[in-house]
Amino acid sequence: MATTEHPTHQPASLSLYFITFGMLMLLTILTIFAGFQNFGMWSTPIALGIAAVKAALVVVIFMHGYSSSPLIWIIILASMFFLTIMLGLMLSDYVSRGWLL
Repeated sequence: MATTEHPTHQPASLSLYFITFGMLMLLTILTIFAGFQNFGMWSTPIALGIAAVKAALVVVIFMHGYSSSPLIWIIILASMFFLTIMLGLMLSDYVSRGWLL
């Protein structure tokens, strides 16, 4: 009977987790700071940009995306691509409404 060997990956170092945690905390503080500022129509894109960076950190570090196979990276990138399309369509609808601000 043939056995299938699964490739193993090295776990991330503890210092990498602490650095990532620190970066996530700094980005959270940046999010709070940005929430109290008036950027006009750029408030939502700025908040979504910060959230996207935090989500990317979580996927790459905590979900071990850095050591995944190329197929997993294609799936991750395709998901981000289609999410960007959906958010872009939503924001274009929101901006085109001509509301009185």
